[in-house]
Amino acid sequence: MKTWLLAMVVSITYACFAQEISRKEVDLEKLVDELLAGQDEDFNYEELYENLALLLTHPADLNQVTAEQLRMLFILTETQVQAILDYREKTGPFISVYELQAIPQLDRLTFERLAQFVTIPDPESSVNRSLLKRIFAEQNNYLLVRLDRTLEEKLGYSTAASVANQYQGSPERIYTRFRTSRPGDFSVGFTAEKDAGEKITWAPTRKHYGPGFLSFHAQVLNKKKLKNLIIGDFQAQFGQGLVLGSAFGIGKNAEAVSTTRRATIGFMPYTSAYEAGYFRGIATSYQVNKSITVHGLFSSRWRDGNLPTDLNSGSVTSFGTTGLHRTAREIANQNSVHENNAAIIIAGKYKRLDAGALVHQTKFGVPLQRNATLYNQFYFQGQVNTNSSLYLNYTYRQVSLFSEAAYTWGQGAGVVAGSIISLTTALDVAILHRNFSRRFYTFYSNALSENTTPQNEQAWYWGWKYTFNKKYWASGYFDWFRFNWLRYRSYSPSQGNEWLLRFNYKPTRHVSFFVQMREENKIRNQANETNLYNTARGIKRNYWINVDYRATPALSLRTRAQFSAYNFTPAPTRGMALIQDVSLQHKQLVISGRYALFETDNYDNRLYVYEKDVWLAFSFPAYFGVGVRSYVLFQYQISPVVTVWLRWARTTYYNTETIGSGGELITGNTRNDLKFQARFKLL
Repeated sequence: MKTWLLAMVVSITYACFAQEISRKEVDLEKLVDELLAGQDEDFNYEELYENLALLLTHPADLNQVTAEQLRMLFILTETQVQAILDYREKTGPFISVYELQAIPQLDRLTFERLAQFVTIPDPESSVNRSLLKRIFAEQNNYLLVRLDRTLEEKLGYSTAASVANQYQGSPERIYTRFRTSRPGDFSVGFTAEKDAGEKITWAPTRKHYGPGFLSFHAQVLNKKKLKNLIIGDFQAQFGQGLVLGSAFGIGKNAEAVSTTRRATIGFMPYTSAYEAGYFRGIATSYQVNKSITVHGLFSSRWRDGNLPTDLNSGSVTSFGTTGLHRTAREIANQNSVHENNAAIIIAGKYKRLDAGALVHQTKFGVPLQRNATLYNQFYFQGQVNTNSSLYLNYTYRQVSLFSEAAYTWGQGAGVVAGSIISLTTALDVAILHRNFSRRFYTFYSNALSENTTPQNEQAWYWGWKYTFNKKYWASGYFDWFRFNWLRYRSYSPSQGNEWLLRFNYKPTRHVSFFVQMREENKIRNQANETNLYNTARGIKRNYWINVDYRATPALSLRTRAQFSAYNFTPAPTRGMALIQDVSLQHKQLVISGRYALFETDNYDNRLYVYEKDVWLAFSFPAYFGVGVRSYVLFQYQISPVVTVWLRWARTTYYNTETIGSGGELITGNTRNDLKFQARFKLL
């Protein structure tokens, strides 16, 4: 009886909505833009974007998906996550993705978003076929080739450049990636990249093997009790990311509730070209029984270290994260430090309770000896760092509790504890406390923090989201933080706060509007010229007004205004940007473009604005100075197996005669960037 009723419901809903809801690509750019609106840090979000794109191109099995996998999408409330799991437990496996519409807690917009990230796979597709045959027969694959460069000559490529600024290679950036995968079964891929200014060099004695960055992974999943095995490059996410965290952690943003909690997703292949924050070696997950799973990793790789002036001192002063190897100095720093990582995690699950214990050790081939400053006296120095941690997550009805406590052996501790509560069907709130010792050291964390790393910080965070009805909803947060020791550009113990408020209005399926306000209140040094620093409180405010309008099925428009104000001695400064986007689709051709005017008094008023880019590329530049920014992006599907992109971006500054500095210096006030990409599907 149940099967017949479900089949009837699915048939009716499919007939009603199949014309409106397709399996086409979700507007990932809009989703990421909404998550990042409010960010004002020069942070590399490429890895987060690629992981979300990966989830989109490799949808999860709806009948196997876990609560943690649903949480890491950032589009579901805790009530909605539990409602999906409860529905599946009570009614049995989903027959169709459209059956999600039978869950009362999922509104139409949420269903349309979620439907792109989940699927019901065909069980016959892997029956009686070996793993090797499935890999070669898999149609979910692509080969990506990308070439981009700045058209103007930079000083680093000129004979007029000093030895320190002279680039050794050509100005083109060349990027290649291949991947084939099947959700819940396997994944194989490689990435190769040569950055602009780098030279392709084959010198094994110096650990140079062609392009500046090479990456590979092979993964198998769900082979009886062996739930996950990765050889090559990978990332790890356990607990609240206090010790082991991947790019699925995001800073404070307008999704003030759902992004507060980190999801325990275990090991995932690393496919980004960002040359830091990943492991290289082997990772595995073994299910002992229904309740206990043991995870382990071992990583051994070379990484860039900034060598001291005496190149033979046998130490490094810091680690490089840019991945650039253009000048003689950068080449000397390339692969100069060997790093080993080992970790074991024992995870347990009982009904709505998830818990785990882990130990993670990092060992460097040479000591890290930082150049001493006032603020970095308690930063990590040495060769070996070991952390242990306990994490605990529990969900009861409308309340989700999560926590992790970690300890750096012989040093200090870090704690994250919070809760997400659905007070009513309309109101969700999040509360988070964090306390990080100034001697707590971790190199692979993505825990929520005001500092770039979880160290020297005590804080309380409150987030909320209220849905008035299907057309109106609002969200916001307030974060109070204290630093008991000095920080970079803040040479006194201090405290501050940050808040955000966002109001959304969606009158129709084709029109959406939001207005957002954000304020940050922190102490900062007043001068940089002397060794004696006076500090003062700076208040930075940002404002956004955004309208999206889908005029026709082929034409989409977006209008946005962004403003910033920074009140700091000796005088307040201001900034603004006016942005118009347009996207036009005709058959196999999609054209997207932007025209933006911006004016800021200085770099403190810079405005970060998300831009559309070629597939799997990420652009989140800072607009500052006085000028015009524009770009046009062409996407054309030549055939079912070949798609090409072409992007041209141009920035003109009216307040300067040069752009950039050092080897990146451009003489003139205009910069043009050209990018070409081709994607091939191997059938």
